Amino acid sequence: MENDPRHRNKTFDDTSIGTYLTDYSRAFAATLDTVDAGELERARAAIVKATEADKRIHAIGNGGSAAIADHLCCDWTKGTHHHKHKTIKAYSLNSNVALYTAIANDYGFEKVFSTQVNFYGEAGDVLIAISSSGNSPNILAAVEAAKALGIVTIGMSGFKGGALRDAADISLYVAADNYGIVEDGHQALMHVLAQYMAKQRDKS
Repeated sequence: MENDPRHRNKTFDDTSIGTYLTDYSRAFAATLDTVDAGELERARAAIVKATEADKRIHAIGNGGSAAIADHLCCDWTKGTHHHKHKTIKAYSLNSNVALYTAIANDYGFEKVFSTQVNFYGEAGDVLIAISSSGNSPNILAAVEAAKALGIVTIGMSGFKGGALRDAADISLYVAADNYGIVEDGHQALMHVLAQYMAKQRDKS
């Protein structure tokens, strides 16, 4: 299909699967080096602050980004659990299929996340908004709804960053022009945050 976003991917040396792997891995490593460590620290601090205040972390995404949102909630909640610290209450707004599809059917796909933000969100919560292009209308609508409620927004984007890069309070932008590498970058940042927070909890 001509509109399939994979056709916008920057591709690599396809002389063999080995050369493709080499190029891909080098591009992935270079992409992680573009991440702003200061923004990553701001994201960590926002998650910790919300957790200490018994607030929720909401995660959203489409396609591969939806899978990252679900995975994020597993690793940030279970993967950081420590008996001396409050549980990070992370919830994916992709996971309730009945509610998700009811909103899409009745109100339109653009409102599948913003409606849930309005249902569940409270001031002091955090919204993790994941979009490779940074331009998904339902993601941007959710960020707008979250900010109106006093929810801290963390955007994960790639390519040129799209509108999400500027709309989010905290921007975890990975500079890459390949969907696989952007998604791998977001997944890596999710794991870095999870493992770092777990390590800090173990030390205290």
